[in-house]
Amino acid sequence: MSEQQESFISHLIELRQRLVRAVGAVLVLFLVFGFLWPGAGVIYDFLAVPLMSALPEGAKMIATGVITPFMVPMKVAALAAFVVALPYVLYQAWAFVAPGLYEHEKKLALPLIVASTVLFLLGMAFCYYIVFERVFAFIHGFAPASITPAPDIDAYFSFVLTMFLAFGVTFEIPIVVIMLVRTGIMSVEQLREARPYVIVGAFVIAAVVTPPDVLSQFLLAVPMCLLYEAGVFLARFVVARPKPESQYKTQP
Repeated sequence: MSEQQESFISHLIELRQRLVRAVGAVLVLFLVFGFLWPGAGVIYDFLAVPLMSALPEGAKMIATGVITPFMVPMKVAALAAFVVALPYVLYQAWAFVAPGLYEHEKKLALPLIVASTVLFLLGMAFCYYIVFERVFAFIHGFAPASITPAPDIDAYFSFVLTMFLAFGVTFEIPIVVIMLVRTGIMSVEQLREARPYVIVGAFVIAAVVTPPDVLSQFLLAVPMCLLYEAGVFLARFVVARPKPESQYKTQP
């Protein structure tokens, strides 16, 4: 067996080990959260607090499927396990690719991983504590007095997951902006000139991702614009990497 084949097989083995550790961590946390402490039902009740506080007193959520009362809390427990295990999962990814990086790439990659994780979690927290309360109160304020709201738990989980992803990715905008400047793809001046297009794009994306109400679209689009401005401001302190000179020079 040649050295290249041995190297390739060793990389595959290491990749498998890293994946097993990452998946194992998520699985262990899922079993703990789902069946030991605090329990899948308790986690779902916590996730449902913003909606339940907006519903009339005595209102309940419903489950239309036969196994939905079991499956949806299990999905919530899996989501909680993944969020808690995310730093360890990203560490495994970092440990796998780090040996192949240059020294300056290692110095840049690790802070990016940490910052991306923190910003994603901040986006989820902003969505849960700020957005949900206002959006649900706004939506149910339009409900006629003759109806009794009874949201489906599976539909609510799908909505929450979509919103968490939308706001988590939105909070990554400063990282994307900084990387555009750091890699030399765009300059700070070009980013400033693109501001009108970014604002329009933010409201278009918010209209597609969020529910069809003005408040939720506004609560997503405005943070996107503000985070873009924060990224442009921070990018002023980032020095673009010089592009390598051509190996061959044109003869006069």
